Amino acid sequence: MAKNTKAKPAAGERSTSSVSMLLLALLCMAGLVMGVYLIANGGQGKQSNYHNINIEVGQSRTLVTSFSGDFTCSISDSKLLTIDDAHLMTALAPGNVVVIAEGTAGDRETFYVTITGDVQPDLTSTSETTTTTTTTTIETTTTTVSLAPGSVTGIELTFYAVSLKVGEKKMPIVTMSPANAIDKTEKWESSDENVATVNWLGDITAVGAGVCTVRVTSVNNPAVYAEVTVTVLGETTTAPPTPSADLEIIDGVAYVQGILIANKTYGLPKSFDPGVNPEAKAAFDRMQVAASAEMMSLSIVSGYRSYATQEATYKRFVNRDGVEKADTYSARPGHSEHQTGLAFDINYAGDSFSNTPEAAWLAENCWKYGFIIRYPKDKSHITGYKYEPWHIRYLGEETAKKVYESGLTLEEYLGITSKYAE
Repeated sequence: MAKNTKAKPAAGERSTSSVSMLLLALLCMAGLVMGVYLIANGGQGKQSNYHNINIEVGQSRTLVTSFSGDFTCSISDSKLLTIDDAHLMTALAPGNVVVIAEGTAGDRETFYVTITGDVQPDLTSTSETTTTTTTTTIETTTTTVSLAPGSVTGIELTFYAVSLKVGEKKMPIVTMSPANAIDKTEKWESSDENVATVNWLGDITAVGAGVCTVRVTSVNNPAVYAEVTVTVLGETTTAPPTPSADLEIIDGVAYVQGILIANKTYGLPKSFDPGVNPEAKAAFDRMQVAASAEMMSLSIVSGYRSYATQEATYKRFVNRDGVEKADTYSARPGHSEHQTGLAFDINYAGDSFSNTPEAAWLAENCWKYGFIIRYPKDKSHITGYKYEPWHIRYLGEETAKKVYESGLTLEEYLGITSKYAE
């Protein structure tokens, strides 16, 4: 009777089976790794760069990213670290914190922050002594309070008294000590704005006859400050400009030929807070649908910005690039079109947008829906800003068509300037 036996595989067959099993195992491992990656990235596949930051308790440092436009931040533990609207990080207690910065295009940068040192004592109950020393050329203020490493301990100015005529301006140069202080942010204020005003850069403007005091204070250490005595004579240096017959100022807002203007010449008051203009938003929605029908994707990445938001945004760019460069691409507070609620940044507020099909479509078609490309190419000497193919301004279909067909900027079309008063 024959035995029921199972045939043994040949040597070649065993080898093939082993290779197949090995390949299957490798594919499973690769799938697992990809799954972990997608989970860590929210399933969106966004690129993320990783950085390490070391900071001591009590120190402040501005978070610097590679994004050319605005970005948002999220932190893993606000009890250890805080981040304000200007992206200034302040270490509160020792530990480890993860900070994720996300740009308007969805790209991310991850920062692993290591905070060292001891928890700082509450300084509100600590006695302090402030000493002010005055000479004919130098005035400094110092404090003997126990401060965190890197704190500001003194301020010097290039002048401490100035006489101006109405309309004249002058700005002292500030030197904070020590030179390696972490946060050298300044706060400026005038004791009488009817005599002289001062902006956040320290630019003093004479308003009316009289005497007042302009003070600069260290935000990092408010006990440290310096002052300028401002004497304003009751004379004007130049005749006031003759307003255009087409110019109307209504509640501090300029209108030329009935068009609301916000540029470097004409500013908006802090109180002007209209939010997004519903007519402009409805026009964008119609344009978005039309673009989608032609396989183009349009979205708003930045719309209405309040005066305060623009102030924080502009300060951040100035801290990074300086005033001269920041003025080429960012508006000073009160001079941004975004505060009107009539301007939108589309898809990505960066130079790479100019090479996209959406940028070409927008330039060719946005006027049909009441918009213009506000800052065209090769017109920065007129508009005051670099080429921004992503920035559109709502004028209404009739006016936008006229401006588009003229081939002119809005400044040229209305016969106005865009220059900050110096």
